[in-house]
Amino acid sequence: MKTDILAFGAHPDDVELGCGGTIAKMISEGKTCAIVDLTRGELGTRGTDETRKVEAGNAAKILGVSARENLGMKDGFLVNSEEYQMEIVKMIRKYRPEIVLANAIDDRHPDHAKGAKLVSDACFLSGLRKIETVLEGENQEVWRPKHIFHYIQWKNITPEFVIDISEHLDKKIEACMAFKTQFYDPTSNEPVTPIATKDFFESLTYRAQDLGRLSGVTYAEGFTSEKLIALKNFDGIVW
Repeated sequence: MKTDILAFGAHPDDVELGCGGTIAKMISEGKTCAIVDLTRGELGTRGTDETRKVEAGNAAKILGVSARENLGMKDGFLVNSEEYQMEIVKMIRKYRPEIVLANAIDDRHPDHAKGAKLVSDACFLSGLRKIETVLEGENQEVWRPKHIFHYIQWKNITPEFVIDISEHLDKKIEACMAFKTQFYDPTSNEPVTPIATKDFFESLTYRAQDLGRLSGVTYAEGFTSEKLIALKNFDGIVW
């Protein structure tokens, strides 16, 4: 399955929170996108890994992604091991993306930075011909994405570029709220966590609004890049 964009998240809901608006926008413009969650989020205070599995499926339908997979790595204990790298290499070679979106390079949850580095290393390894992988009984072709971009999560990392999601913020929030056990619900009896507060829910809008203010659009999502980005011309710039 050839996709334009492959988005990785250390936990189910990372992708929606970090780049859900960008994914919704790209799909609306005819691009294809798949999501791969590294863990099941089984250590989350609220809900269970089973409820998050259902919620992840619902969020994927809202965004309109082509596929969503979960690699079942150990939540809270992500390591940059050969075993985990090879599982991600298989996904990269399966979906053959031009662009990979990955976790923030630095964040409150240690799995996020670890996941960012793990995915980045796997993208490089996926392009080495002497690394052989087999998926579902078939030998895989090598593949290396052209770009790796890291979305922004809890910490306010300064982005190197932003994507205008002015027409897609509502869908991003809808996809995030599909994880209903995880986020603000005044009727819930589960423990309150940093992401299950009204302030965090409102931050989905006010952060996008602030990035939009700084870049001349209504709402935006920010990214960092592992290499310099070359523009062929100025046509894609919002003036």
